[in-house]
Amino acid sequence: MIRKIPLQDVPDLVGQEIGVSEWETITQDMINAFADVSGDHTWIHVDVERAKRELGGTVGHGFLTLSLVPAHWLSIAEITGWDYGYMYGLDKTRWLHPVTSGTRVRLRTTMLEPEGRKGGTIVSINCVIEIEGADKPALVTDWREIFYTHSGDDSG
Repeated sequence: MIRKIPLQDVPDLVGQEIGVSEWETITQDMINAFADVSGDHTWIHVDVERAKRELGGTVGHGFLTLSLVPAHWLSIAEITGWDYGYMYGLDKTRWLHPVTSGTRVRLRTTMLEPEGRKGGTIVSINCVIEIEGADKPALVTDWREIFYTHSGDDSG
């Protein structure tokens, strides 16, 4: 069940784990599709035979891993009580472990301190893409979105 979080309640959740998504398997088809979209057809991503021989398997693009964050977040929670908003940025983004074809990943999220900005509220969520069976995560990032309400009741 997707957790609904009213924008006004975000400050009360700082430091709390918001949730964890289901596991998703990274397939070679996903990697190939991302290669086509991004234009990055480096052999470590798409040459299955060579990658098996030299690396043990193909490696998914780092930006493919990052691109999983929004869909996994939407399976965990939704911020409500706003009129419009948009992606504000990412902070402290690090790729810590490669994600190979056939690997299962999931997203673990923790709420960070919101901040007022230009009449809106920036909501920051610490996002960790975990790899099943790995001692290090694939990715860590602080995802930031800004939300606005017509009432103007937020600080900024």
